[in-house]
Amino acid sequence: MDAIPTDAAEFHYFSRAPVLVAASSDAAMDRARQTIDSFGSRIGATVPIEEAKARIERQIAAAALWIEIDEDCGGPLDELLTHISRDVADGRYAAVVSATAALLDPVAAPLGESPVELIVDADDAERAAALAIATAQIRLPPRLSDIASDQNAERLRQLSDEVSRIASTLARLSAGPGAAPRPVELPPSGDVPPLSVETVRSVIRARRLRARYFPEELFADPAWDMLLDLLQAEIAHLRVPVSSLCIAAAVPATTALRWLKTMVARGIFIRRADPHDGRRIFVELAPEASQALRRYFGELGQVAVI
Repeated sequence: MDAIPTDAAEFHYFSRAPVLVAASSDAAMDRARQTIDSFGSRIGATVPIEEAKARIERQIAAAALWIEIDEDCGGPLDELLTHISRDVADGRYAAVVSATAALLDPVAAPLGESPVELIVDADDAERAAALAIATAQIRLPPRLSDIASDQNAERLRQLSDEVSRIASTLARLSAGPGAAPRPVELPPSGDVPPLSVETVRSVIRARRLRARYFPEELFADPAWDMLLDLLQAEIAHLRVPVSSLCIAAAVPATTALRWLKTMVARGIFIRRADPHDGRRIFVELAPEASQALRRYFGELGQVAVI
């Protein structure tokens, strides 16, 4: 599978660094192969999750690592994800981890805040976009073929626009137009008005009620939905795992994860490890964000917030 042909016509294809694929099942491996082939990249090797860490350590060069997970492999999976999280952070290679929604918490925990591309229940265009982003990180020319044609090409452009919109929107949250980012100003001590959990819950209910009358995508605003969910959890003294926050965002999990990563980078959200479960991460509001939200509700008074 790793032999290099001598045919000069194939030299360019085989001179590119390959993509190493690891998967948790035969079905997962087949899907990963299809994505890599459609992208136009070369598969260097395919290994089960249990053998992936050792194979990575022997690999001389790789354009990217693709990990396809459709079942929990326990300890070997945790070790692999922790290992690639460090490697990607060190710039050794790029990596994409594709998982099902049921496995989001145990997969997200060992990845931490590393630049690994994590996608959840992704469609073909989202998978192609993740591989394009991963290979772009190591300055390799991305190549898309059938997978990004027709409507998928449009979806890929929308994903790119969405990432840009996330960055610009969050920049405006922290600073005015054209200004350098600045931290949220804390209100004076004791000046934060009281806020009931029922007030926040009523706003969340009102937002969800819109989907009964209009297509939900018309009102997609994952940053605000996540802020509200974390605020109600804070008031009610509840902990919010990554998977629950992605559900609260009311957008596809992969999109919610992009927002989560950006909000953490902006200092608006804080990730905390679950002291009782090493395979789960909780998310909470940064103190500045919490006080800003409470003051916001206080200034609104009885005005409806949707």
